[in-house]
Amino acid sequence: MHYQPKSDLLQNRIILVTGASDGIGREAALTYARYGARVILLGRNADTLRQTENAINQLNKQSACSLILDLAQATPARCQQLAEELAAQVPHLDGVLHNAGILGEIVPLAELDPAIWRDVMQINLDATFYLTQALLPLLLKSDSGSLVFTTSSVGRTGRAGWGAYAVSKFATEGMMQVLADEYKNHPLRVNCINPGGTRTKMRASAFPDEDAALLKTPADLMPLYLYLMGDDSRRKTGMSFDAQPGRKPGPASA
Repeated sequence: MHYQPKSDLLQNRIILVTGASDGIGREAALTYARYGARVILLGRNADTLRQTENAINQLNKQSACSLILDLAQATPARCQQLAEELAAQVPHLDGVLHNAGILGEIVPLAELDPAIWRDVMQINLDATFYLTQALLPLLLKSDSGSLVFTTSSVGRTGRAGWGAYAVSKFATEGMMQVLADEYKNHPLRVNCINPGGTRTKMRASAFPDEDAALLKTPADLMPLYLYLMGDDSRRKTGMSFDAQPGRKPGPASA
């Protein structure tokens, strides 16, 4: 995407990013901060979150803050509690990027351990819903709110072996579409991003033999992540965007 954002695109915006410890989440948090946003980092590991927070604070822009939440253990009550704690610190949210997720196992559904199915659905779908529901009141206070979910090509066309992960992303696409329709007459917009094959730990676990040098880095994808959080996308809702349009699914090849 050849998007050239203005340097103050996100000035004074307040944006929450889940899975902000590493990979795409960390890069998005840093990028949003560079463009003026006050970023709220959410993750399960206090040490790695602090590293992201420190990196943002070194930019000498808006200070970041961290919230600890293990999505594997998240309940509706815990997410509501977190939202109440956040509401005591910020007047509203201008954006939420749901980036956190797990892969599970790449095996045929007939062989998939039901415990892994439950874990993937809890993190990728259930906890994402609980958190969204809890944060909606803060998002609805913004005059230009943006709610962004993370999807995948296997959440649009089923592919053998991708099991619970694929099903969770099909459901994520559906959740996005339902919310977008429910808020179509409100300034809140709701969309999905499919990052495509990216140089991350999750990708390496899915394709351990792949040459990572052939993959885009998280930084390469940031124009789209910026576009969907800034005012240039105010009229876009109910859409699923590809960060790497035209890229064929599967392992990267030279």
